[in-house]
Amino acid sequence: MLQDNYVVGVDIGGTHISACIIDTKQWNIHLENVVRNHVFSQGDAKTILHTWASTIQDIVGSAPTAIQFVGIAMPGPFDYENGVSKMLGQSKYDNLYNKDVKSLLSAELGLEPTAIHFINDAAAFLQGEIFVQNLQSNARILGITLGTGLGSSVWNQGEKAFDADLWNTPYQDSIFEEYLVTRWFVKRFKEITGKDVTGLKQILDNYRETTDFKTIKDEYATHLFDFMEFFAAKYQTNIFIMGGNIAKALPIFIADREEFNKFKIHTAILGEKAAMIGAASIFS
Repeated sequence: MLQDNYVVGVDIGGTHISACIIDTKQWNIHLENVVRNHVFSQGDAKTILHTWASTIQDIVGSAPTAIQFVGIAMPGPFDYENGVSKMLGQSKYDNLYNKDVKSLLSAELGLEPTAIHFINDAAAFLQGEIFVQNLQSNARILGITLGTGLGSSVWNQGEKAFDADLWNTPYQDSIFEEYLVTRWFVKRFKEITGKDVTGLKQILDNYRETTDFKTIKDEYATHLFDFMEFFAAKYQTNIFIMGGNIAKALPIFIADREEFNKFKIHTAILGEKAAMIGAASIFS
């Protein structure tokens, strides 16, 4: 365990970086202070790394004691053990491809490379929720995030959570992700009604009482159940934490579906804080 219980938790996305000081004794954000900055992820490597480093340095100044460790939640593909970016052709961070981000960032921050650890962003979400909801007594928990993409992660007791990477698992005539994310609602609603919508929120706000929505609701529940059953069978547990914007509407989809009773479902409560807390928990 750490002698110093303050750790920098960082969440890096395709267009942003958020950083805070995590008190690993309480699993909360010190002074509720979060520094957020926009990142131009298609910029040059030097500019990206400088933006990341300056954001982290800004939050370090608010720490009650010297900071020894930085935990970073990072999207994949990424070599998390060695800190090397493998993102290419995903409209983000192409200019960091195959670069030793750990060493470059440690030089910018004036820290040893061993002080900086990385974790997959979906895994960080799961780990953060587990620590804050005090679910560590379970042997294994699965995480699902439902939004613009499909995230899946696994946590085993006493180990660091990892990315299950199931988004592209074959399903029906495509892959699971194509049936569980925002674009599925947009596409399916157009097919059924001929109307254009921007996402699930617009459908819920304007069409929730229609028979067309009931059709979509039932279809989505079937897709979600199929994915959860596949995931649960693969890792031999029925305990889930569900997060992401679509998961906020989960009760609407599963309220009258008894087959979901076979799962023990916890709803995410932390929002954007989950990944930062999960990243900091690497050092616990």
